[in-house]
Amino acid sequence: MKAIKLIGLVWVAFALVQCQKKAEQSESAVKPPVADKEAKELTGNRIDNYYWMKLSDEQKNATQKDEQTQKVVNYLTAENDYLKTNLKHTEGLQKKVYDEIIGRIKQTDESVPYKDNGYWYYTRFEQGAEYPIYCRKKGTLQGIEEILLNVNDMAKGHSYYSITGLSVSEDNNLLAYAEDSVSRRRYTVYVKDLRTGKLVEEPVPNTEGQVTWANDNKTYFYTKKDSATLRSRWIIKHKVGTTYKSDPVVSEEKDETFYTGIYKTKSNKFLVIWAGSTLTNHYQILDANTPDGKFKEFNPRERGLEYSIDHYGDKFYVVTNLEARNFRLMETPDTKTAKANWKEKIAHRKDTLLQSIEIFKNHLVLSERAQANTLMRIINQKTNETHYLNFGEPAYTIYPSINLDFDTELLRYGYTSMTTPNSTYDYNMNTKQRTLLKQQEVVGGYKSEEYQTERIWAEATDGTKIPMSIVYKKGLQKNGNNPTMLYGYGSYGASMDPTFSITRLSLLNRGFVYAIAHIRGGQEMGRQWYEDGKLFKKKNTFTDFINCAEFLIEEKYTQPEKLFATGGSAGGLLMGAVVNMRPDLFKGVIAAVPFVDVITTMQDESIPLTTGEFDEWGNPKDPESYMYMLEYSPYDQVKPQNYPNMLVTTGFHDSQVQYWEPAKWVAKLRAMKTDNNKLLLRTNMETGHGGTTGRFKRYEEISQEYAFVLDLAGIKE
Repeated sequence: MKAIKLIGLVWVAFALVQCQKKAEQSESAVKPPVADKEAKELTGNRIDNYYWMKLSDEQKNATQKDEQTQKVVNYLTAENDYLKTNLKHTEGLQKKVYDEIIGRIKQTDESVPYKDNGYWYYTRFEQGAEYPIYCRKKGTLQGIEEILLNVNDMAKGHSYYSITGLSVSEDNNLLAYAEDSVSRRRYTVYVKDLRTGKLVEEPVPNTEGQVTWANDNKTYFYTKKDSATLRSRWIIKHKVGTTYKSDPVVSEEKDETFYTGIYKTKSNKFLVIWAGSTLTNHYQILDANTPDGKFKEFNPRERGLEYSIDHYGDKFYVVTNLEARNFRLMETPDTKTAKANWKEKIAHRKDTLLQSIEIFKNHLVLSERAQANTLMRIINQKTNETHYLNFGEPAYTIYPSINLDFDTELLRYGYTSMTTPNSTYDYNMNTKQRTLLKQQEVVGGYKSEEYQTERIWAEATDGTKIPMSIVYKKGLQKNGNNPTMLYGYGSYGASMDPTFSITRLSLLNRGFVYAIAHIRGGQEMGRQWYEDGKLFKKKNTFTDFINCAEFLIEEKYTQPEKLFATGGSAGGLLMGAVVNMRPDLFKGVIAAVPFVDVITTMQDESIPLTTGEFDEWGNPKDPESYMYMLEYSPYDQVKPQNYPNMLVTTGFHDSQVQYWEPAKWVAKLRAMKTDNNKLLLRTNMETGHGGTTGRFKRYEEISQEYAFVLDLAGIKE
């Protein structure tokens, strides 16, 4: 009987394998979509065969689609169908990974409350709910809960829904918030009377989403967008109860390379209008008690002068790059704010970047960065005693949390690493005692001691040492046979710090190594690290990533047949450049919302982001910049060669990297690549740059991406 049962089990297993083989064979027999070629000559004698894929907002949103719009939608739909067919044999694995991920999430959860102006504010989630519920309690945490917004109710009927910019008036009675139900990051502002629960006026459309209240409880300021470029352009003043159509403009940012916005200082004394470009900052200030007054310039605009400001007592504190590449801290009387009055408080250091400050009555807290780690330095302003917080891990991330009170000895901060779940602490800056308020719970159990995190250093082509943060499950053998995911970004001075990820556990628990390449273009190693990865040094970003991949192979973490790469947006540009340069290094690549058509986009000043990024990438009107960008632009550098297996993702309503960039790139790759590897394009027709909203729904796409990689790695379960 046992033998019969065994034969039966073997037969079932054999049948399942044969079914999967047949499914995979049928998938491979399906021919990919072939995009029409319609040659269009662009500047520099460039021919773009797929320029026809570009649609305007009006075409995308039209009820009746014209011929071109329908053609584009049909092509994107065909690509989605092709992706679904190609990954059909992984649907069981996708479901398993999805169930794993959401199974780790604590469904009924609540944030750490913080106190502001007599109320405790917090956010909570309910079992099975996709969206947060914003709440507060008056006086004590034992008080009666008041629900400010239940986003689950508000999101009904929307395939995409985002709420941002919650801001309560000083008398605690009015709540301003902003809504986006399209995923184009054009927010509509609403004001709710918290005493009645009713909306008090008509909504204000086409804003940046952030509202700043004056101290009179009836005036707020908002930022209006340019309808075409989506650039934040105007600061508008609004009186509650009046029509937004008659709102006066208090400031217009006319320089198309700048963005603008408004906030209130932590002291609540000043309203601050900021304007910023890649290289320059500019501020205007106004007493928050006199919102009808005229804003005063903090310091004349000066190209190359970067700084940020905050206020306490009778002083402004200024973090600036003035004669300080890694920034230093200055202070100035709030009645004399011009640069000539700035006095140094914390000196510049060549090996440490000063990122920001948190001001308290008796202490200053400096957020710094050195050797690819974030640091937190605490200074007692009475004794000048200085100390750093210490965490005992080689790679980690620390950041200030919500600290609204000046007169306190408690600093609230967040801490995480690739093995430590997100944690919130209160730290007594006098006694040096820390109290863990909350650590992210991993449902089903998680033991950090079962995982290993490292900081390793690759050597770049020019001899520069490139840091990587790495994590894997203990017991892993460095024998060159481990599947490995290498992530990178490397642009805008944005540092990709090592943090914990619930989703990543589905890779680690299947034997993956996960590595973050802290390549030039970020600021992990200071301001120079950023400057060495932009403009005419941009190629360092790509070669650094390649060198990191080579190092992982040399050190026996993995091999090309088991190495995968991923990056999104500007990190998608990184993916595109790398697969053109060294396609042989990777088994598979995920390029999310990738910025790949560099030249065409940077020549079109009518679309979002272009003008503000000339100091990042270069202005193609300059012949030298044009030629340099052309040399690495992924779309322009596609060539007849073998490419890795690739999954490319985009959102139809993306306002940052328009959907047509990845769509055109995939079409060109299909026409030119010489291999039979998978090339898949997924277009979410309902979302934009940030992808799907909702607490659980977004994991469907992540599970699909993981299944794509796991399948290529030969992992079927």
